[in-house]
Amino acid sequence: MRFFMVVCLALGATQAIGACDPGEVALRGDWGRAQFRVEIADDDAERAEGLMFRESMARSAGMLFLYDRPQPVAFWMKNTLISLDMIFVDPTGTVQHVHENAVPGDLTGIPGGDNIIAVLEINGGLSDIYGIEAGSQMQHPFFGDDAVWPCDDTASN
Repeated sequence: MRFFMVVCLALGATQAIGACDPGEVALRGDWGRAQFRVEIADDDAERAEGLMFRESMARSAGMLFLYDRPQPVAFWMKNTLISLDMIFVDPTGTVQHVHENAVPGDLTGIPGGDNIIAVLEINGGLSDIYGIEAGSQMQHPFFGDDAVWPCDDTASN
């Protein structure tokens, strides 16, 4: 039942999981699967602006921050009006850390780890609802050949 709820809540009942569209990320783990439509932030200006000044975000939406190389990453919530969950991911697409319910407007740095190449921001509380945790796997074309869940892995979609 929980798997069905995750799929329906994140996707709607008519959309397939694991499409590997650059505008989507899929996540999986022992908890089931979820998929989010994402905006990409892959340059300094886009990463600096992030989700600032937005008053709301669709439940099935998020922003995926992509970096050129693995590095230590920390985020803050300056000028961010909505609570967010931050999902910090290594070069293989493995979730290394999840920070839940970041407080809007808080300037405290939120460290994600040292070997981070991508960060997914989704609405606050969804990580807990879906069960997304360290060790979960992310599927997106960005991870390429290093992915633990590659885009061409149709057998497990």
